[in-house]
Amino acid sequence: MIKHIVMWKLKDEAEGADKATNAREMKRRLDACAALVPGQLAFEVMLAQPGLEASYDVVLYSEFADRAALQAYAGHPVHQAVVPFIGAVRAERQCMDYEV
Repeated sequence: MIKHIVMWKLKDEAEGADKATNAREMKRRLDACAALVPGQLAFEVMLAQPGLEASYDVVLYSEFADRAALQAYAGHPVHQAVVPFIGAVRAERQCMDYEV
């Protein structure tokens, strides 16, 4: 199994909206990527929550049966459609994929 975790810090303003608005829109768009391909086992998008420690604004936690499933997800047209928006609103990105 491959775990795929991505965290983003967002710009204070981008695409004509503030950080909070863009975070909600990013979550909405990423949530549409749940269950896109066979072998996509888990998919959770969360926003930083007031009162809880967070050094990033948005996090994606996902699990895939194998590398082929992760690659199929990454190349899927629905996922690819989200990429330009994320690129426009993010200030920083961290990612880690690991096999368990």
